[in-house]
Amino acid sequence: QVQLVESGGGLVQAGGSLRLSCAASGRTVSSNYMGWFRQAPGKEREFVAAIRWSGGTTYYADSVKGRFTVSRTNAKNTVYLQMNSVKPEDAAVYYCAAQTGDAYIYYAGSYTYWGQGTQVTVSS
Repeated sequence: QVQLVESGGGLVQAGGSLRLSCAASGRTVSSNYMGWFRQAPGKEREFVAAIRWSGGTTYYADSVKGRFTVSRTNAKNTVYLQMNSVKPEDAAVYYCAAQTGDAYIYYAGSYTYWGQGTQVTVSS
């Protein structure tokens, strides 16, 4: 089992920055990829970014590429999502997730473990 707890959400002005954290505990050694997803009201959960624990390879949705940065600690216990140049359309509940395999990282169904989510609100 892997437990995930997100933090760092809140209110940010459009154009501003915010950093989300995801603290992982439990059998983190079993996880292979960590992902960030978001879900806005009335919309489906969508992929934002992912990082492979080994090697740190990163992946981004086109909508956030160049603005968001995903990173992790070498201790394999915390993943971050640095959000810069935030836009109103970035407002959503952000979730971190972990998967133990090599399944399609852009698909929420590939992830086994999920955090409870953290709200990001953007004021324009």
